[in-house]
Amino acid sequence: MWYIFSMIRKTVIGLIILATGSTDAFSAINLDMKYSDEEIVSAIYMAEGGSRAKWAYGIRSVQYKDKADAKRICLNTVRNNKKRYADYGHKQFRSFLEFLGSRYCPVVGHLSKAERRLNGHWVGNVRYYLEKSDGRAEKGRGK
Repeated sequence: MWYIFSMIRKTVIGLIILATGSTDAFSAINLDMKYSDEEIVSAIYMAEGGSRAKWAYGIRSVQYKDKADAKRICLNTVRNNKKRYADYGHKQFRSFLEFLGSRYCPVVGHLSKAERRLNGHWVGNVRYYLEKSDGRAEKGRGK
């Protein structure tokens, strides 16, 4: 299934590049999918505060026993949402991280203004830590 999605995505990206004459669309769509689940989970850990975080890996919706259990929950969330992104999320969100962020750290719903503002930085912060692990991060978080 994942292989088929990958082939379809490459075809769609090729069509976008042909239609727009730009590879920017390719960069935006493809950027997040090159990272492993473990790399994404590590970036989430850092974006959520690392060892200083009140909730390990930002896990607040379910109880967990320890940091390892929180990591397992986070990893399952990433894996499950990759499948959802392949099935339907790609229709609404241009990148996997934007889709994951809409579920993991939403900016809509019953949130205070402070929560919306804080959650609005989540995707950029996770992307920053992914790029930092790649050695490509620019100065400043969330770029």
